[in-house]
Amino acid sequence: MDLEQGTIEVAFVASEQFANPVGVIQGGFLAAMLDDTLGPALVATLPEGQFAPTLDLHVQFLRPARPGRLLGRGRIVQRGREVCFLAGELLGPDGRPVAVATATARIQTVRGEGAPPSRVSA
Repeated sequence: MDLEQGTIEVAFVASEQFANPVGVIQGGFLAAMLDDTLGPALVATLPEGQFAPTLDLHVQFLRPARPGRLLGRGRIVQRGREVCFLAGELLGPDGRPVAVATATARIQTVRGEGAPPSRVSA
């Protein structure tokens, strides 16, 4: 993991409450985990006073994810002044990918009170 270069690993625990009736984790929860992996990969590289909301998130589900620990890996693919392209994967306990994602984020300057923080704690 290298936050300064825009790569990150994040662990999640997918509990049974997020499983569908056949016992696999719902896709919406997996998409949220991927978004929460890709975004911090970029946000950790931004200077104070900037943040980067996700404009587009595309998720591909590769195989069922069971309740338990999942590992998210995210990275910056290409970064411009205002737009950034991100990619990542969500790995099951066996190390095999259960879902992959790409995203586009827009780098913005924070203005005013109540704006989101621009740094991620390591």
